[in-house]
Amino acid sequence: MTAQENYIDPELQEQEDELYEHFSITVDKGQSLVRLDKFLTFRMERCSRNRIQAAADCGNVLVNGKPAKSSYKVKPLDQISIMMPYPKRDTAIVPQNIPLDIPYEDNDLLLVNKAAGMVVHPGHGNWDGTLVNALTYHLQNLPMFQEGDTRAGLVHRIDKNTSGLLVIAKNERAHAHLAKQFFDHTTSRRYVALVWGNFEEDEGTITGHIGRSRSERMQMCVFPDGSEGKHAVTHYRVLRRYGYVTLVECRLETGRTHQIRVHMQYIGHPLFNDERYGGDRILKGTTFSKYKQFIENCFELMPRHALHARSLGFIHPTTHKEMHFESELPDEFKRVLEKWDTYCSANTSVIKEVLENEALTEA
Repeated sequence: MTAQENYIDPELQEQEDELYEHFSITVDKGQSLVRLDKFLTFRMERCSRNRIQAAADCGNVLVNGKPAKSSYKVKPLDQISIMMPYPKRDTAIVPQNIPLDIPYEDNDLLLVNKAAGMVVHPGHGNWDGTLVNALTYHLQNLPMFQEGDTRAGLVHRIDKNTSGLLVIAKNERAHAHLAKQFFDHTTSRRYVALVWGNFEEDEGTITGHIGRSRSERMQMCVFPDGSEGKHAVTHYRVLRRYGYVTLVECRLETGRTHQIRVHMQYIGHPLFNDERYGGDRILKGTTFSKYKQFIENCFELMPRHALHARSLGFIHPTTHKEMHFESELPDEFKRVLEKWDTYCSANTSVIKEVLENEALTEA
């Protein structure tokens, strides 16, 4: 096996709506009755009672396979496990003073409008300069961010080269409540993507298990028979048609790694300039040299896949009120769309002819 085959990209290391076992124990035969939170605080290293109580409140502390409250009295031979929304890590984080775009913040959470190019959390090849490094610096006075945790505050993630909104928890209780919402798929997430090709319908749904590709270990792929991977559903709606490319809104029902990118490739519409999934070359259009130059200019203007996390909705962990946030498209995304507007206006007849020929060929 080659080094590249051994390498696992940090973007592929985890699903964002999964729970991981962080602690598991069988209670001793001679254990006296004691509160569950007190028992776990004594038995677990570097885990506060507050964190344990927050996890229990959201049903993430299991006794004999069932969720248990902090007040539950531990009994001999009980099987206890704690589930967290991120895998266990041993590497501590280094705080870094990196500017962040924070459109909203209160005592429990904050919203970050992440720029494309920033990795969310440390991983292979990206041990610093990440969003978590920045959060650990900016929120260093909060207990959650003083332990050097590589997942401090994170309840979900977006790819390095995807821009847009992320919600960050500022305390254990908020973290547990928000993580539970993402795990239960009760949040609202909408993305805007520019994809190759034209759609016959104005809206649709893509359903297909997503898992790691057998042939390309740095990619995810769809397993339509459900033999591998995990259930994934993406709803899409056409926002604007440019003939050769289409602007769509995608609503996630699940949150699998690279979900929109993989699902769009699966139905024949890779994201515009998505290097990993084949969208970084001309897939639709003419053979004219001017058109080739136009596409190259667009790629240069936005040198990453055209995907933006535009809106995010969830229930506030303290007020229990529904919150909704919107993020404008980044400037480079807007400029690429403006170029397509101009191109289509100047080449309406050419685009119409090519699309008619494609329709005849498919028929």
